[in-house]
Amino acid sequence: MPDIPGAFKRMLVGRPMRSDRLSQTLLPKRIALPVFASDALSSVAYAPDEIILTLALAGFAATAISPWVGLAVVVVMLTVVASYRQTVHAYPSGGGDYEVATENLGPRAGLGVASALLVDYVLTVAVSISSGAQYLAAALPAAIGLEVPVAVGVIALLALLNLRGVRESGTGFAIPTYLYMGSIGLMAVVGMVQSATGTLARAESAGLEVLPEAALDQGLVGLAGAFLVLRAFSSGSAALTGVEAISNGVPAFRRPRSRNAATTLLLLGLISATMLMSVLLLAGATGVRYVEDPGTQLLRDGVPVGDDYEQHPVIGQIAAAVFTDVPVMYLVVTVVTGLILVLAANTAFNGFPGLGSILARDGFLPRQLHTRGDRLAYSNGILLLAAAAVVLVVAFDAQVTRLIQLYIVGVFISFTVSQLGMVRHWTSRLRVETSGPVRARMRRSRMVNTFGLAMTGTVLLIVLVTKFTHGAWITLVLMAVLYGAMNGIRRHYDTVARDLTVPDLAAARALPSRVHGVVLVSKLHQPAMRALAYARATRPSTLEAVTVNVDPADTAELRRAWEEAEIPVPLTVLDSPFREITRPVVEHVRAVRRASPRDLVVVFVPEYVVSHWWEQVLHNQSALRLKGRLLYTPGVVMASVPFQLHEVDHLEEKK
Repeated sequence: MPDIPGAFKRMLVGRPMRSDRLSQTLLPKRIALPVFASDALSSVAYAPDEIILTLALAGFAATAISPWVGLAVVVVMLTVVASYRQTVHAYPSGGGDYEVATENLGPRAGLGVASALLVDYVLTVAVSISSGAQYLAAALPAAIGLEVPVAVGVIALLALLNLRGVRESGTGFAIPTYLYMGSIGLMAVVGMVQSATGTLARAESAGLEVLPEAALDQGLVGLAGAFLVLRAFSSGSAALTGVEAISNGVPAFRRPRSRNAATTLLLLGLISATMLMSVLLLAGATGVRYVEDPGTQLLRDGVPVGDDYEQHPVIGQIAAAVFTDVPVMYLVVTVVTGLILVLAANTAFNGFPGLGSILARDGFLPRQLHTRGDRLAYSNGILLLAAAAVVLVVAFDAQVTRLIQLYIVGVFISFTVSQLGMVRHWTSRLRVETSGPVRARMRRSRMVNTFGLAMTGTVLLIVLVTKFTHGAWITLVLMAVLYGAMNGIRRHYDTVARDLTVPDLAAARALPSRVHGVVLVSKLHQPAMRALAYARATRPSTLEAVTVNVDPADTAELRRAWEEAEIPVPLTVLDSPFREITRPVVEHVRAVRRASPRDLVVVFVPEYVVSHWWEQVLHNQSALRLKGRLLYTPGVVMASVPFQLHEVDHLEEKK
């Protein structure tokens, strides 16, 4: 019979790959950059939006400081990049922040970092795909209102591509990523030249007024204004998400792995910083207005524009102004920006399964996440990430502004704890190192990580203060739940390991004093005869056949057939006044067990196997229910004796 499900799987994911081909999946720097850095690069598409949107709460004039807020974000970004360059050299195994925290701060800190990273990876997919769906709606008006189904479909597609293997998916994502960098770079250069020559057009929203909130109608003054600036900074810090993914993906790089990973990190930091500042400067030069609720916050001639107004993302408005005479370039910028936002989720599809595999190896997640699939990718981790991201997209209606409030809390927790761990790492190494040049290099590395700790810790505090009531508390709750769940999984595995340990090998090798065999029969058909033959071949100390008297006529017919066949096994009939099958059998087996507590009871269950999966619903599941009940009875062994239907026909065909 053809394996249709298997053939369909091969068509989707490809043929299985041998384990010795794992080295062929390693990535060169030109492929590793789009695979691991697309998340951070894509942050340029929405981090400026969040900075401008937040400052606009105090009116359009407040958005004039957006480049300065962006500059503060760039300083933190370059500091974090420099810090993680130390991490990839010190910990090239791929454990990243989890390994750093576990080894230097203890298992609890490591598990806390792992919880933060896992939540952040899920949010990376949800935010990136949702933002990409919004850019698609900006380019194609027909997609307006369909953001959620589009986002869910794209998540499924990305999961499928990653199931085919890391290298294969990375090669497919390289061209769009480089096209995105090139188009944004071209837009920045052309826009700066136009601004310098006075030919830069105004953005489509430049003629509108921004209505400030009542508490901020005086602009960025007082405590409320300072708090708003800090909130804008924390929102813009979303540009740092994805930097940590490279430290988790070092094993996927070609040799020398640490050096290639550090070089990729440096490229990531420089490109992201340049793009972020270019977008913010051009947004100010073109007069972009971008607010959270355009229908009420944007005014035309003193009147709100209303809900019919369609607000385009910042990069879309800038591209329309810069390429006003070349509309095709506006379309290119908008489409590739939406595409890179979709592909940015690929960073999480590489980071989450790898971290999940390490946690599963350490017993904090189900063991199934540790094994690679047919295409040498961590298939179970990919599927789990996709499912969790779909839940978030549907729950938050694919709204980036709502999702991003949850986003950067986890990543800055991992940043901060990791930097503290690296400081402890260099301090402990300095205690035993005697070489002068090596000690000097270690001190420089510790200074970098100390500065990184101060910066990321400050940002984390700002994020918690400014975003807690806007949704950050949800991330903290998710982290706490995940932390507790992983601790529970570890306790379970520890308990299983303890229970499976053989305390006395000599006693364990000893055979049971007696074995009682019980064969379950309902009719004298081929499955029952095969089960009886198999049971007799095992030569138990005692053997009996057991049936349940549900229908007296059927029971009488079985007795008659049993006597005529002269089967040398006694038949025991269990009474069942309520026509149950499972309970009488379970009680009988337990009675045999109680009568001989030190003996072993083996229950032989005849089962017939249907030819097609859909035929299974036409048969009762009494054998399955019996096994489920007896499985938890100490001293009882279940032995399934299968009989394939149409087996006789196949034997006849062979004759």
